[in-house]
Amino acid sequence: MTKQKKQTKKQTTKSTPKKLRIGILFGGRSGEHEVSLLSAASILKAIDQTKYEVIPIGITKQGQWLTSTDAQHLLAGDTKPAPVQKKRTATKSVALSASAAGHEALAQQNGSLAQSLDVIFPVLHGTFGEDGTIQGLFELADIAYVGSGVLGSATGMDKTVMKQLFAAAGLPQTPHVNLLRSEWKADAKRCTKRIEKKLTYPVFVKPANLGSSVGISKVHDRSELAPAMDLAASFDRKLIIEQGVGGPGAKPRELEVAVLGNDSPEASVVGEIVPGAEFYDYNAKYHSDASVPIIPAQLSRSESKQIREMAIAAFRACDCAGLARVDFLMEPAVKNKKGKESKAARIYLNEINTMPGFTSISMYPKLWEASGVPYKELIDRLICLAAERHQEKQQTTFARV
Repeated sequence: MTKQKKQTKKQTTKSTPKKLRIGILFGGRSGEHEVSLLSAASILKAIDQTKYEVIPIGITKQGQWLTSTDAQHLLAGDTKPAPVQKKRTATKSVALSASAAGHEALAQQNGSLAQSLDVIFPVLHGTFGEDGTIQGLFELADIAYVGSGVLGSATGMDKTVMKQLFAAAGLPQTPHVNLLRSEWKADAKRCTKRIEKKLTYPVFVKPANLGSSVGISKVHDRSELAPAMDLAASFDRKLIIEQGVGGPGAKPRELEVAVLGNDSPEASVVGEIVPGAEFYDYNAKYHSDASVPIIPAQLSRSESKQIREMAIAAFRACDCAGLARVDFLMEPAVKNKKGKESKAARIYLNEINTMPGFTSISMYPKLWEASGVPYKELIDRLICLAAERHQEKQQTTFARV
C-alpha cells in the first residue's frame, strides 16, 4: 500500500463519527408492561442503526433486568421460564452502577464486561417507570436519559399533585375530590357524602397513580360508586374523583397535544380521539379498532392556539422535559331552540402523560408526524434532548470545592 493510500485510510477512519450507544429500556413491573413492549419494538425497528449502537434492556414483571438474547425474548412476549440446566451458566441479569468518577455503565453482574451507554431511552409506562423512581436511578448513575426528570415524572404520574400544580398555574380544570384508600375503607358513607356535596353524576373515579386508563370507571349514579371506588383502590392508595364533562347526549370531545423540548418546548397540532366506547378506556386504547383518531382536530384557529398554549403551560407547570402528551376535554357549546349558541364551548385541561405510548401508530408520534416530524426524526430529537439536558446539568455545582 502506498504512503498516500495509507494517509487516506487514516483520514477516513478519523472522520467516521462514533456511534452513540443507546440503551432501550422496556418492560417493567407495572400493569402497562405489554404496552411498553409494543412501544420498544417500534423504536427498535425505526431507530437509525447507522447513527446508534442499540442495546436492548428488558425488565421482567418480577423486576429482573435482562440484556442480550434474554431481553429479545422478553420483547417477543416469551415469558416462559428458562429450562433447568445441570451446569450453571452465567447470568444475563444486569445492574446500573455509578462510579466515583461519574462514568455511566450498564454492568453485567457476572463479571468483566461493562457496556458504557451514552443515553438511555426508558420506554417504561406507569408505575416504577414513569413515576420518577427509575429516573432517580439514572440521576444517581449520572447518565443521560430521555424524558422528564424525577420531579416532572413524579408529578406527571400523581394526578392529585399534578392538578394542584395546574391550579397554581391558573389552568382550567374540572372540579374534583381527592381521597385516600384508608379514608374510603374507614367510612365509605362519609366519603360518598363528600363526593356528592361537591360533584354531580356522572363522575370519573381514578387511581391517582396509574396510566393507560387502568382502573378508571365512569359512575352514572350512587349505585355504581362503591364498586368503582373499590376498583380504583385496588390499584393505588390515592384516589381522585372528577366531575364528568357535558350533559345528557352531549359527550365531551377528547383532544390531545404532543409536546417536545426542554426549556423551550414546542407543541404539535391538536388531535382528537373519538372513542368507540363511552370513554377512552384501556380496552378502547389497546384492544379495539372502534376509536377514531382525527389529526388535526376540527377546531377554530383561536381554539387550537388556546389548547396548544395550555399544553406548553402544563408541561412547564410540572417541570417536564423531553416529551409529554397533554390531554384535554372540550365541553360542547349549548344551543337554544333557535339554533343560536347560548353557552360557549369550554376547554378543560385533563392530564399530562410524561411517557406516552410510542408505537408508530400511537397518538404522540402521529401528532408530530402531522406537524412535520416523522417517527425516525422524532427518536433522534428525543435522544439529542436527553444529551442536551444532561450536558446542561453539568453546569450545576453539587458540592462545595
